[in-house]
Amino acid sequence: MPLPLHHLAIVVADLARAEAFYVELLGLPVERRWTDEAGAHRSTWVSLSGREGGFLAIERAIERATAPRRSDEAPGLHCLALGIGPDEREAWRARLTDAGHPVERESAYTLYVRDPDGNLVGLSHFPHPRAT
Repeated sequence: MPLPLHHLAIVVADLARAEAFYVELLGLPVERRWTDEAGAHRSTWVSLSGREGGFLAIERAIERATAPRRSDEAPGLHCLALGIGPDEREAWRARLTDAGHPVERESAYTLYVRDPDGNLVGLSHFPHPRAT
């Protein structure tokens, strides 16, 4: 039996900036915000698939990393792909561009952008072809 997605987690340099991208720009609903022992915001969980579905945990980095970022060709998780309708494609392109996150590349089914920390995010309507 296949295992359902429980959650994905990303670590970000600026939690408020990342939350603005995922919640305000992409429209993912907040499930819960977490604080650390000092009461500072440490994590925001956003829903990926509605009630009873998986979530994305957006986690505040403890310290700034000095290591280089993973290239897209290196092994590891490649992107977070979210579903859109084919008729929404051009509206999403405009919305992302207007918000300072232009489409970096695209396929016949997916637009790819970067979140504020450089993580690749896809907006995909596979297997449905583009609206004409």
